[in-house]
Amino acid sequence: MKLVIMAGGKGTRLWPVSRAGKPKQFQCLTGDKTMLQETYLRLRQITEPSDIFVATNKEYVGEVEKEILEFPRENILAEPVGRNTAPSVALAAAVIAAEDENAVMGVFPADHFIKNPEVLLDAIAKGKEFLEKNPQYLLTFGITPTAPETGYGYIKKDGALEKIGDVEIFKAEKFVEKPNFETAQLYLDSGDYFWNSGMFLWKTKTIIEKFKAYVPDDFDRLTKIRDSKKSGNYAKVLEQEFPEMDKNSIDYAIMENEKDVAVIPLELDWSDVGSWTALKETLVGDNKKHFVNVKGEHLDFDSENLLVYGSDKLITTIGVKDLIIVDTPDAILIADKNKSQLVSDVVKKLESEGKIKNL
Repeated sequence: MKLVIMAGGKGTRLWPVSRAGKPKQFQCLTGDKTMLQETYLRLRQITEPSDIFVATNKEYVGEVEKEILEFPRENILAEPVGRNTAPSVALAAAVIAAEDENAVMGVFPADHFIKNPEVLLDAIAKGKEFLEKNPQYLLTFGITPTAPETGYGYIKKDGALEKIGDVEIFKAEKFVEKPNFETAQLYLDSGDYFWNSGMFLWKTKTIIEKFKAYVPDDFDRLTKIRDSKKSGNYAKVLEQEFPEMDKNSIDYAIMENEKDVAVIPLELDWSDVGSWTALKETLVGDNKKHFVNVKGEHLDFDSENLLVYGSDKLITTIGVKDLIIVDTPDAILIADKNKSQLVSDVVKKLESEGKIKNL
């Protein structure tokens, strides 16, 4: 089994800590290790370093090498440009297929927080067993929702396919985009919908066939990259072909179009840590309590539900509520926690105006 960690994102909604030069997967947001390190160590429990790959932008190769010392250098898939998740999957599939196209291939984001990883690791093992008997399927992992979350896409289950031990596997009926609150509540009440985790498992040969069916231009480029691994001109072909791939997510390019998709529902204590609010709720679920991670000191009088992060100064808060306060050497963010999704818009504006380097 080959496991691919997707580590090329920019994490703009966690600005000003997450920057283009060092985005959130390379930050210690949820513990004393970076999110990439936590993901790697999680997967390392079920396979060897030689079977783990990291797909990332070429500018982050040095960071990956620094963070994972035992990792084979050739398993860092350095993307010449950022092209979204479908090209990343295509590149990983090409490299793995050059060695073994029958291998089961897993895809996992580098920047997710999981409190009970044993649940996921067991599901991966059961999913691999399912795919050995049903290689035509693309398998995804759905998170059993605990609230009417509007920030995630959803997967609707259909009929049951198989039960392996305690793990149930269902046919996936459809993927749906991020809903409004009322729709999300209906999804939660129905029990038929799961949060789309962005984690996948499939046969390498099968996902390549799906690229041929749904994204034929990318399939042609994938094939050239795969063949170049055998012919010895991989670096040159990668630089030529990868930037020409369609800038699509794997969901949009393939998953939403494919009929043979299976889903494993997981009772996972999980977050994609997609915003400052998500980070606070992940680490401190109590809306009365603060989350404070500072080098200096936080002194508070009569405030509620604050996130105070990063400062080496004394920060004093008095009688405020539901605020995000993030301090870095060159920028300070103060935001209503209910508006934290708008942080990425701030980054876009700053970038367009050239006001901060290394956004």
